[in-house]
Amino acid sequence: MDFGFSSEQQDIRQLARQILGEQVSAESLKAYDEYAAPRFDRALWRTLSEAGLVAVPVSEAEGGGGFGFMELALLLEEVGRSIAPVPVLSHCVGGLMVLERFAGSDLKQRLLRPALAGELLLGAAVLEAGNEDPVNPLLTRAETSGDGLRLNGSKQAVAFARQSDYLLVAARHVDGVAVCFVDTRAPGVTLQDCQSTAFEPQAHVLLDNVEVAAEYVLEPSDGAAIMHWLGERLCAAHCAHQIGVADAAMRMAASYTSERQQFGVPVATFQAVGHRVADCYIDIECLRLATYQACSLLHDECEAGVETRIAKIWAGDTGHRVNYATQHVHGGMGIDRDYSLWRYSLWLRHNEMTLGGSSVHLAALGRSLAAGEGLFA
Repeated sequence: MDFGFSSEQQDIRQLARQILGEQVSAESLKAYDEYAAPRFDRALWRTLSEAGLVAVPVSEAEGGGGFGFMELALLLEEVGRSIAPVPVLSHCVGGLMVLERFAGSDLKQRLLRPALAGELLLGAAVLEAGNEDPVNPLLTRAETSGDGLRLNGSKQAVAFARQSDYLLVAARHVDGVAVCFVDTRAPGVTLQDCQSTAFEPQAHVLLDNVEVAAEYVLEPSDGAAIMHWLGERLCAAHCAHQIGVADAAMRMAASYTSERQQFGVPVATFQAVGHRVADCYIDIECLRLATYQACSLLHDECEAGVETRIAKIWAGDTGHRVNYATQHVHGGMGIDRDYSLWRYSLWLRHNEMTLGGSSVHLAALGRSLAAGEGLFA
């Protein structure tokens, strides 16, 4: 039995690597350092859209590429490898995939088709201050207003919020959790820019009596289920991105230590250095296997709560260890602003913090296993 990727999946990965390798460089990324400009390369985004990569997870029947979440994970891995300034994760997972699975034909016509054509940018506002559970919104409330909803509350650290045309928002409703797409230009929507260590454009989203027409509301009775579905895929998507970031940092370290010499021999020949880079490789391969397992199950719409949590733990720990190890073997070069490793270090920690501390996830995983979840009968 062949457990490798299909030729189509390999083509998607290769095409993404080629485009991103040609258009993203240390020089091009300098333009966004220290928030000198919003970290969004619109020309690259158009290229990815025109190449059909943005539409990868959407079925052909809806105008997409006809693939799924596993193929999107391979794309996200390449985005991480180049730390490209494009909103693939938020647009594809928080926007396109949710619309395809949960929206009616009218909303698909209004948002999905234009988003696939590159005419609209979508995002997802899922985090609240002191509340990282997308299934249980606490600070955002929705009440019925005519046939639609009226929203009040706030979401924080929303990636590409100012660049997005519509944001997916979950709010507490008397009937449960309501999920809708909010026009970022609608009256009552305020965006407050905030800064992250990786220079990703983010904003706090304030909602003050924001009216959302019925056409933009997903099935309210399924709100919690929608957000659970989305939360698992956002988590796995971040893990896929982390694979690419960590792998690129490790390869930079391997290349540097093979060329840098001490006492007349390459630093890579020192046993301690070799062991540290080898440990990075082992960590990354464990993260890769855990993430592919979770993404494969999610691709097939199978239960993957335990697998996703395992991938999340590996993503955090791998990011932490690879960050320190690659900085260590580089010596002073690791923090030189003319050398790109420092940007990868920021993204390794950014993804680690976005996914949350491993100790919390380990405790939750232990409770799941103790309850018999994820165990073979």
